[in-house]
Amino acid sequence: MPREVAAEQVINDQEPLDEALSLKRVPGHPFAFIWFLVTTHFRSRVAAMAGCALLATSIEAFAPVAFSHLVNSITAAVKAHGDFTTVVLPWILWLAAIWFGSACVYRLYDWVDLNTGPRMRGLAQKYLFVYLLGHSPRYFQDNFAGKLGQKVKQAGQATIGILGIVCMDVVRVAGLVVLGGVLMAIQAPSYAVILLIWTALYLTVNFFLARRCVVLSKALSDEVSTSTGRLIDAVANADLVRAFAKAIYERKFISFFLSDEMNASRRLRWFLLRMRFFMQSATLCLLVALIWITAKDILAGAISLGVFTMIYLLANQIGRGVQDLSFRMLDYFEQHGTLAEALDLVSAPHEITDAIDAAQLVVSKGHIRFENVCFRHPNGYQVFENLNLDIQPGEKVGLVGPSGAGKSTLVRLLRRQFEPQHGRITIDSQDIAHVTWDSLNEAIAEVPQMPGVFHRNVRDNIRYARPLAEQNEVQEAAVRAFAHNFIAERDEGYDMIVGEQGIKLSGGERQRVAIARALIKDARILVLDEATSSLDSESEHLIQSALWTLVQGRTVIAIAHRLSTIAGMDRVIYLDNGKVLEDGPHRVLLANNGPYSRLWNRQMGGFIDAA
Repeated sequence: MPREVAAEQVINDQEPLDEALSLKRVPGHPFAFIWFLVTTHFRSRVAAMAGCALLATSIEAFAPVAFSHLVNSITAAVKAHGDFTTVVLPWILWLAAIWFGSACVYRLYDWVDLNTGPRMRGLAQKYLFVYLLGHSPRYFQDNFAGKLGQKVKQAGQATIGILGIVCMDVVRVAGLVVLGGVLMAIQAPSYAVILLIWTALYLTVNFFLARRCVVLSKALSDEVSTSTGRLIDAVANADLVRAFAKAIYERKFISFFLSDEMNASRRLRWFLLRMRFFMQSATLCLLVALIWITAKDILAGAISLGVFTMIYLLANQIGRGVQDLSFRMLDYFEQHGTLAEALDLVSAPHEITDAIDAAQLVVSKGHIRFENVCFRHPNGYQVFENLNLDIQPGEKVGLVGPSGAGKSTLVRLLRRQFEPQHGRITIDSQDIAHVTWDSLNEAIAEVPQMPGVFHRNVRDNIRYARPLAEQNEVQEAAVRAFAHNFIAERDEGYDMIVGEQGIKLSGGERQRVAIARALIKDARILVLDEATSSLDSESEHLIQSALWTLVQGRTVIAIAHRLSTIAGMDRVIYLDNGKVLEDGPHRVLLANNGPYSRLWNRQMGGFIDAA
């Protein structure tokens, strides 16, 4: 597919992400975040955009002056029967030059923005996405995946929205007020004072109204995010909803959140209605008042018809510009609220970070040690207290025990997805707290119980550890994982898109893909978390043969409830309540008649431990 090919080309070209990857903290305030983007990537372009807006506005501001001279020249020509070509035509040409000149500069602004906005939006999303992926597993457990993705996308759009408002609308109105006020002051100082006072009062009132609008807009954004997360959660579990015939229940459930969203939207729209009524009324009152006063001055002979025209056109130009800025102010605060909410969520400090002096982990043997490790969850639940465990290079260790014993937690501590409160974990005598998180994960291959797959083709899912792996390497790994046959039977073969969360694959097929992916990674340390749990007996036997080839010469930690999968391990460790109750070879533990022996006898007798 063209888009997949293009994405793969970007990967092959190794697009530079140095700035994004080295960013230790995303600025948490909207202006700080935009300032960071501008100063890092877009200094000259943003300056050019603001310059174009100011230049176009400055040229445009002279149109009422030229129009006033045109009116006076026409009046004079009528009275004196003057020549059109010499008296009137020059001002028409000046007016045309002003209009076309300002239009050309505005289009120049659009051209600069064309080469700025899309890239800035992309970079904003890229920085936030890369920083988002640096959060700990607990962070992703606490937030909807759909909500996080939505916030990243919204932040990119809000960033260029705010920049556009500042570079175009704010600069344009500021230029109009300053230059228009000077031009009016030259002809009629009193009118310039009236216009400046009105502008100041108008913008002040609208500023406070817009501040109130921010609160309502943020409330709506919160409701939209919540309802979106709930909606995505239901869609992602559509099979579960159908299996329990709960479509009506889910409709009623989501209706509660959609009602809150609807009410928040109504409150915002009602406030906007009143705010916009004030804006338009204030602008119309200004224009009517100026016409009233200038008409009297014309009749009194205080000003000419041309000056009257200039005052009206300048006032209309400034008034409309200020009104447009007020409308855009609403957009600004809405975009500001959207970006602030996204940054509050995404830019939270990482729970797990690399140490300042973190080095690359170098694994030559795969010797793992847990030394006096203490770990408790944030809720205070103690899992390990002074755990000591030594796994020799190349040793194959099975972890068994009831649910909640600490088996998965031990693996997460090894991968530094959790950090112990006390003690340390080393790999080849290197403290994993002082190595980079990426190098640690590169050194460990894992086949989890619920393997994750991307909504991509099978080939890319298998070679995810090494995106540049050749087709023959991918196929060899698939053959060794006994995945090649079911892939080859599909019409698309290795180009088959597996669907979201691998919906087009069975549980066993997803697990074989994960095993093939681990084979491609070829790491020194291998973690198997119920790696054959989703396979039938025949496939399990075949996969165990493949895994046995894979584990040779590697340090292996295998979590299993089905004890037959770990009977051939060098050691079996029985955990319960975070404590090592038994540790030794399978045969020795069976002879001890301890917890492991009892669990084995129950399973072999046909009764699986409830744990």
